[in-house]
Amino acid sequence: MSFSMSDKALRARLSVAAYLVIGPRDTKGRRVGEIVKAAVRAGFTAVQLRAKEESAREQIALLGEAARAIEAAGASSRVPLLVDDRLDVALAAREMGVAVAGVHVGQKDVSAHICRRFLGEAAIVGLSAHPKDLPRLAPEDLAAVDYIGTGPLHATASKPDAGVEADGSFRTRSLAEIAAFVQKSPVPVIVGGGVKAADLPAIKAAGAAGFFVISAVAAAADAEGAAREMVAVWKGGGWFR
Repeated sequence: MSFSMSDKALRARLSVAAYLVIGPRDTKGRRVGEIVKAAVRAGFTAVQLRAKEESAREQIALLGEAARAIEAAGASSRVPLLVDDRLDVALAAREMGVAVAGVHVGQKDVSAHICRRFLGEAAIVGLSAHPKDLPRLAPEDLAAVDYIGTGPLHATASKPDAGVEADGSFRTRSLAEIAAFVQKSPVPVIVGGGVKAADLPAIKAAGAAGFFVISAVAAAADAEGAAREMVAVWKGGGWFR
């Protein structure tokens, strides 16, 4: 599937300031598209489908729903839609005409540079990494990614394994660790893991390019109101685009 100039422009103007991660099990019974549309209307700048328990076909259908929601919010030219982990799903969805901008992968998924090779230079590729991972990341993977997501800032039921160490222990990441990571990372860093609006000034002060959330928006009774509050708090600290 070839890219248009608008696809290339989407990567060029990428903002990860306010990043929604969402799946069908996060929405309190509401449709994924409903929450995506609410968050995008409120000013969220990127959306990632994370649906680990759904089949490839189910994920493609959910991506289609999310893409239509972004379009309905009038944001297709500025808000990218990514899929978690699944390079195969991203490629298949594109073949079916779904506007999938790229993928977000972890340390155990298909390597970021392989994702870039298959998805092309216009795609957006994100990577999950802990601060201690940075020295061990392959140079070709670092060169391939647009941003790194790190955390957890707090323990969270949405991603209970996010802070699990190799020895099975659990730990969160301090703001000091995050600030040091931001200084060393060659690409923008976004922070998540139980993040609430009250955390955003400190995350921004640590130098992060943005934040990512699941339940703070997807599980909120008023998803759009919750998203607007987070965007407003982030804006209140200074730069936002």
